[in-house]
Amino acid sequence: MQFPTPLIPARLIRRYKRFLADCTLEDGREVTAHCANPGSMMGLAEPGMKIWLEPNDDPKKKLKFGWRLVDHENGHFTGVDTSVPNRALRASLEAGEIPQLAAYKTVRPEVKYGEKSRIDFLLSEPGLPDAYVEVKSVTLSRQTGLAEFPDSVTARGTKHLGELANMVDQGHRAIMLYLVQRTDCTRFGLADDIDPAYAAAYQAANARGVERLIYDTLITPNGVAVGKSL
Repeated sequence: MQFPTPLIPARLIRRYKRFLADCTLEDGREVTAHCANPGSMMGLAEPGMKIWLEPNDDPKKKLKFGWRLVDHENGHFTGVDTSVPNRALRASLEAGEIPQLAAYKTVRPEVKYGEKSRIDFLLSEPGLPDAYVEVKSVTLSRQTGLAEFPDSVTARGTKHLGELANMVDQGHRAIMLYLVQRTDCTRFGLADDIDPAYAAAYQAANARGVERLIYDTLITPNGVAVGKSL
């Protein structure tokens, strides 16, 4: 997935109200960018960090910049926009690039299911059980090389695990796909100290047949692509 508009570098001044970030551009201008990430962004919102913004000239948008990446200035990046994984993953699913799901030719995003929920992707293919795929963006890393989820308490994520398990009970496949939006991690684990309820719900869902897939990403200021299985 390529960013539709070339990104520009900036320095973070502060993130606040979850969805706003004040930044300094290279020419010294201070701007406010939209931060499409409802999580805590632990370790990713420190003042002075180098970040990458996507400008826009859409008259319908109040803010003219969107925060897309953190540049760790060591050759590694973290994607902070939680809408990016679904966009990148859709392309990979449609191209059959996820081996565990490559047999499915029909990919439908944002399908209603469960109790007032929407599944990120519903995959179907004649002769196969439908596959319900829930995607989570993983950006937390507190140990070198280890990506963790979640970075804050997520009642919504816990609810999704229960609904995925219900799909298995009905004879479908259900997949929890964690997409690691960091280029500096090679392992994954649940942050059970941050949200014990989520970790317990995951274990219960896994016992009922919910599958788990973990993929990393290839990230540059040009775009984000799904990488290899972790």
